[in-house]
Amino acid sequence: MRKRQILAVVMLLFALAAVAGPFKEKDTSRLLTGKVSDQQENILPNAVVYLTNTRTHAVKTYIVSQDGLYRFPALSPNIDYEVYAQFNGKKSDTKTMSQFDTRQQVQINLKVDSR
Repeated sequence: MRKRQILAVVMLLFALAAVAGPFKEKDTSRLLTGKVSDQQENILPNAVVYLTNTRTHAVKTYIVSQDGLYRFPALSPNIDYEVYAQFNGKKSDTKTMSQFDTRQQVQINLKVDSR
């Protein structure tokens, strides 16, 4: 009788674990996306986007896709980042993704004066 009770409790625990799913921390990383274009809204494929971690000064780059889009996933929520684009020797304004902006997905469009 005692074995049946223990077996029933173990089976109940497994059933609860299966329903609840695995225990894991909430993903708090952030995603930065955007579009790179010129002043007339023409997309600039192959522009290079630079992302600087303002704490460590580490720089990541992204070559813009044919649709003019870029993306930087898995960014820390506790750090400010600066982003700008460069195309044919011309540069966009530098924009900041602030740690105080609590959105998990941030979109920053960049305009390069390509004249």
